[in-house]
Amino acid sequence: MLMKTMPADARPRERLLQRGPGALSDTELLAILLRTGMAGKGVMEMAGELLAPSTIDEATGKPAGGFGGLSGLLHTSAEDLRRIKGLGPAKRAELVAVLELARRALAEQLSEREAFESPTAVKHYLQLHLANKGYEVFAVMFLNCQNRMIAMDEMFRGTLSQTSVYPREIVTRALHHGAAAVVLAHNHPSGRVQPSKADEALTHTLKNALALVDVRVLDHVIVARGAALSMAEAGLV
Repeated sequence: MLMKTMPADARPRERLLQRGPGALSDTELLAILLRTGMAGKGVMEMAGELLAPSTIDEATGKPAGGFGGLSGLLHTSAEDLRRIKGLGPAKRAELVAVLELARRALAEQLSEREAFESPTAVKHYLQLHLANKGYEVFAVMFLNCQNRMIAMDEMFRGTLSQTSVYPREIVTRALHHGAAAVVLAHNHPSGRVQPSKADEALTHTLKNALALVDVRVLDHVIVARGAALSMAEAGLV
């Protein structure tokens, strides 16, 4: 059914204004953002297609279907969105803009209050920054003495299987920011967040290097699409 043919009190935008966003489904909220569909595909259908489970095209080996719900959608890039028919540059830009706003909102929270008042917010922030990348990225959150975020820097990039991390550069950057503590982070493009023995060894190497300049390593977070693991919570830091 096209949105314009629905009764006024059934249309997502009108229901949102009358009852609040909590009364709407994920599909309805996304349909409001998209605003219009295309010939032969209403906006509700398009929203449902975006949120549908992701699959792999057997012929090409490339991703197909949707993005596996809101979490998957929020970890997509503008390039990923191109595969959805009818999703033109304007709609892709709007969805990517929402993602960037979410990142900035979380960054504001982490700069205004102690990061570990909400470990979940830290994980979400790192997921939004790193989880959708197709290559490994090693990043560092630099914190002040109140554990509030000063900055997050992507320090190193690697291949799908490994990345080179240089402790000296992280120490130099920590001194540049005047950091009292750091949270280490990297992504696993494979989708698994279980730390490897190499991850554990690197964490301890960096912890020892930063201790020489009186900077504490509070955590090492591994992220993937839809998942995150705190090595501190797992007793590995």
